[in-house]
Amino acid sequence: MKKTATQKRVKASQGAPDKAGDSSGNSSGTTPARHRSRKAPPGKKTSGNKGSKASGKQTSRKAAPAANLLRNKRAGGKKKVTARRGRCSRLSPAAIEEIFARFRADTPEPKSELHYSNPYTLLVAVALSAQATDAGVNKATRELFKRVDTPEKMLELGEDALREQIKTIGLFRNKARNAIAMSRMLVEDYGGQVPDDREALERLPGVGRKTANVVLNVAFGEPTIAVDTHLFRVANRTGLAPGKDPLGVELCLLKVVPQDYLLHAHHWLILHGRYTCVARKPKCPVCIISDLCKFKDKTKPT
Repeated sequence: MKKTATQKRVKASQGAPDKAGDSSGNSSGTTPARHRSRKAPPGKKTSGNKGSKASGKQTSRKAAPAANLLRNKRAGGKKKVTARRGRCSRLSPAAIEEIFARFRADTPEPKSELHYSNPYTLLVAVALSAQATDAGVNKATRELFKRVDTPEKMLELGEDALREQIKTIGLFRNKARNAIAMSRMLVEDYGGQVPDDREALERLPGVGRKTANVVLNVAFGEPTIAVDTHLFRVANRTGLAPGKDPLGVELCLLKVVPQDYLLHAHHWLILHGRYTCVARKPKCPVCIISDLCKFKDKTKPT
């Protein structure tokens, strides 16, 4: 059948691509249904500007798991996360309870091995014990505390005489200087009395967190934990309160030690580290908590 001139012109216009449209023959610029873009296969990036609607949908799909996780935490997952983070000990609560029950049965009322007669002499003795043994401090303070038992008497004694009294202790020059400065501050700022407040104690020259904890615990009955070398070793070795520094160990112990045992906890642990869980060769065969301890290289019976 012979085509008319009009039909030929229509045919030609449908076959030629329009500059404003596309190469599919759609002169109006609207893509026919059969040529509309399909969804990209999984894992394949779609073309288009970053700010386009398509890219926005893709971003929201990727962010959805994180958003769902956040919603889950807010709804009820937060408690579980907190519990996991709060469990700093490698031991179960039952094992921790048993450890301190055994310590109490063995030593019901543990005491500081430093000699003192009142809060002031305790404060001086603990400050002097830094990097020194309790036995060495007791030897040096035996005669000192017969003459000096108040900050006023310490100031009367003077730094030179004090230095002579404690010269057998390591760092005695610096400790004598701090003891005089500490006594002066007690007289001037606290009426000659040892404060029962951590912040006030740590303001005193030569007094750090450990010394403050000992004074608060022993002199004022506060349930604090002073972490020294022995306690730090026991806490890490047993798995009771692993930590990279004394503060980390202290905070962990405050979380996991049962309230009934907290007052004497640091004394039990210090004494255990000093006499049983010693540094070089722990006395595991005679240890009363050996079966609960997580230390792998236990000393074997001879």
